[in-house]
Amino acid sequence: MEFLPISRADMEARGWDELDIIIVSGDAYVDHPAWAAALLGRFMESQGYRVGIIAQPDWRDLEDITRLGQPRLFFAVSGGNLDSMVSHYTADKKKRREDMYSPGGQAGLRPDRPTIVYSNLIRQAYPGVPIVIGGVEASLRRLAHYDYWSGLVRRSILVDSRADLLVYGMGEHQLLEIAKRLRAGQNIAWLHNLRGTCYLTGKLPEAAAEIPSYEQTAADTAAFAASTRTILENINPYCSVPLAQSHAGRWVVQNPPPEPLTTAQLDEIYDLPFLRQSHPGYDRQGGIPGLAPVQFSIVTHRGCFGGCSFCSLGMHQGKFIQNRSPGSIVREAEGLTGHTDFKGTIPDVGAPSANMYGLKAGNEGICRSCRRPSCLYPNVCKNLMADHTPSVRLWRRLRKIPGIKHIFVASGLRYDLLLQDRSTYLHDLCKYHVSGQLKIAPEHVSARVTHLMNKPGPAAYKRFIEKFKQVNQRLGKQQYLVPYFISAHPGCTLSDTVQLAEFIRDELQYYPEQIQNFTPTPMTVSTCMYYTGIDPLSGEPVYVPRQPKERRMQRALLQYRNRANYKLAREALQTCHREDLIGSGPQALVNAPRSAADPGTREARPKVEGGQKTDASRRTRPVNSQDRTRGRSKAGPKGSQNQSAGNKTSTGRSKIRRGSTTQGSNKSGAQSRAANSGRGRQRPK
Repeated sequence: MEFLPISRADMEARGWDELDIIIVSGDAYVDHPAWAAALLGRFMESQGYRVGIIAQPDWRDLEDITRLGQPRLFFAVSGGNLDSMVSHYTADKKKRREDMYSPGGQAGLRPDRPTIVYSNLIRQAYPGVPIVIGGVEASLRRLAHYDYWSGLVRRSILVDSRADLLVYGMGEHQLLEIAKRLRAGQNIAWLHNLRGTCYLTGKLPEAAAEIPSYEQTAADTAAFAASTRTILENINPYCSVPLAQSHAGRWVVQNPPPEPLTTAQLDEIYDLPFLRQSHPGYDRQGGIPGLAPVQFSIVTHRGCFGGCSFCSLGMHQGKFIQNRSPGSIVREAEGLTGHTDFKGTIPDVGAPSANMYGLKAGNEGICRSCRRPSCLYPNVCKNLMADHTPSVRLWRRLRKIPGIKHIFVASGLRYDLLLQDRSTYLHDLCKYHVSGQLKIAPEHVSARVTHLMNKPGPAAYKRFIEKFKQVNQRLGKQQYLVPYFISAHPGCTLSDTVQLAEFIRDELQYYPEQIQNFTPTPMTVSTCMYYTGIDPLSGEPVYVPRQPKERRMQRALLQYRNRANYKLAREALQTCHREDLIGSGPQALVNAPRSAADPGTREARPKVEGGQKTDASRRTRPVNSQDRTRGRSKAGPKGSQNQSAGNKTSTGRSKIRRGSTTQGSNKSGAQSRAANSGRGRQRPK
């Protein structure tokens, strides 16, 4: 099997003088199903089209975009697997030093917003050739959107790119339908009735629902919030209507989402042959770093019905789970055993939420008319059959394949969903498919914050910790949970962050090396909250930690043992009147300064357990399934102290109720009321 053509020489080797479709990507070319350019390219190739790839063209040289000539049908343009601005910049808007999807991890091989840049280059080089844009970058910018990196509301990417069509979602079948119609002689300007696409028109379609214009959303935060709510209410393909948004007199029209792929359709895509290698042209540069973690991973399904406010997965892949058949997954696993580089380990079998594989509704008719953004929050939908047996049966088949030694589940799990399960999923997971650590994402423990995140609160998290502990005790295993937390999410105050820091100290005894500061990305509910200060689901105000210093303070509080964070953490505690956590006692997060020369940094010290010193790598040890309760005393300040930080338990932790207005005293009364966003929050119906 050959790589898809990337040069004229490759085309000539195949006897081709012209391509039907040219895919232009902001990523380097890796022939792997996790790379959209490869997946789409192989799929269109299987349908009889001649496909070539221009990977990471030099945007400063017009000639580079012409290296494969003019395609017979169209250019397909994507910024790459990740949003380019997330790839280029940290949450603090600092330039990243590496790009995992570029040769040798080299940064700077693609521009900011490459979908716009590449499309305009193509329009300059080939004025009359159809251009179709897609991928994550285009999909989540299909309508007017807030751009965190410029601090502005930007127009639909369809307008700025000057493309003819925008494909949102995964896009295989939209792309195929476009190719069929263009090959049949239709003009791309006529293709206005394809699901999962957006187009520009000078007239408002009769069937479309008008949402606030680009000009309105850029000038009025309430209009932006209203637009977000309407978009969220129209992600169900079975009950959505076309949406239209004016941009200076022209209309960007979003057709309803595509219907979920059937199991047979998904199998057809993932049964395609892939080399699972980067193009050999990158070998001298060190290959593509992003390949190694996923080279032998297997995707089992698409979509997510979790509806987390900060996540755009449901807006891109859809909330309906699309499952591959066990047979298709087994065939892929068997194929791995013949790969030269395969050593017997499959590092991940799953998807973004691994334990959604094979789950289905009791009554599909109810789902087809549902507009809830989440099937799991505020409670697990009664129509959802949370039976994890399909995963258990799949694992059993995979374990029997000769040549496979280990199979792990490295994708994140929805533990609230797992708590509903009555199968042997957790037992089998812990026994066979955890490599010592299991990733979960509680994100926070403040009821106010988790409510705005559409995530379960600490009660469910604690129940899962206990269940995980019990299962591993029965198995005689010592395994760890690795929790992920987000700081500076809309609604999160310094007092909320202190509550999380105390939870980490007392309940987890885990000191994370990495904390993700919330990054506003296009088309999420959380980003809408960040920009507008409004919860689009309820219309109520939300406190937003926008100032860079407060964002740094929140992260520092969760990494209080890092010497570099001491001053910020101490200042944060003083700001929210939690000086009881400054000192030398067992409850202190940071030491008090002893002198001007010695600021009193509290150094992280390895714990001593069972007479054995832990090494430096264990300073941030995850939650232990066996000895979580050992160690630090939980004695702390009484509830009568520091009432400005909230109602206290006997351990000194804030007991935050939904609708509580507890804030640090530095917040204004208006801000305190804004934080009270939990009450009366209405869901789309």
